[in-house]
Amino acid sequence: MTIAACAALVERGDPDRFAAVMAAPVAARERLFPLYAFNLEVARAPWVTQEPMIAEMRLQWWRDMVEAAVQGGPVRAHEVAGPMADVIREAGLPGDVLDRLVEARRWDIYRDPFADEAAFDAYLDDSAAGLMWLAVRALGGTGEQAARDAGWAMGLANFLRAVPALEARGRFPLVDGRPAAVAALARRGLDRLAAARRARAGVPPAAMLATWQAGPILAQAAAEPLRVAEGRLGLSEAARRGRLAWAALTGRW
Repeated sequence: MTIAACAALVERGDPDRFAAVMAAPVAARERLFPLYAFNLEVARAPWVTQEPMIAEMRLQWWRDMVEAAVQGGPVRAHEVAGPMADVIREAGLPGDVLDRLVEARRWDIYRDPFADEAAFDAYLDDSAAGLMWLAVRALGGTGEQAARDAGWAMGLANFLRAVPALEARGRFPLVDGRPAAVAALARRGLDRLAAARRARAGVPPAAMLATWQAGPILAQAAAEPLRVAEGRLGLSEAARRGRLAWAALTGRW
């Protein structure tokens, strides 16, 4: 159970975050890789089976693991659970935030649409925004609201990119899929990203490198909302590399 195993999982399953962590200082990687590997395992739990009960059991396994780690008890042998438990204990990660991150993924198990905008917002708050706060906390940061604003924006950008794939799987990802509503949603994400940048003092840049694509992707969705349904959100490889290098060099994400 090593950091290297967690890094390998993130490299295969979440290459954008892997690139962001590799651009961060080496010391930060020891905490970010287990955290992102944990997030990856939780996020994919609903998708590795067609049986809702099995998916529920997988998520409950991670909730139990978090509870054990927070309480200082032993955790089951697992290539991610062990390193993640160490990070939870060493950084004092809040158990309630971790639990909500896992619980949020229950939406992915079923085909029900979000009840309303508030339910969609809560999904991003508990998953992506919670994850960013955990990353900031793991690296000693204190700016929870800035972390959550940035994480929410990043989560929205990733969610919009996933809309075609979610629809292909029979899901109803957007509360309102009309172009004007999609553009307005993207602008909300841009507003939260701007708020996070104004309050950047309390967040370690190494944790925030993961947001390096969020701004351009949300700007694309706001200007041309049809890109979302058509699966045309994203940057060229050259632009991706350039933005990440600039963010890592300047600390401005």
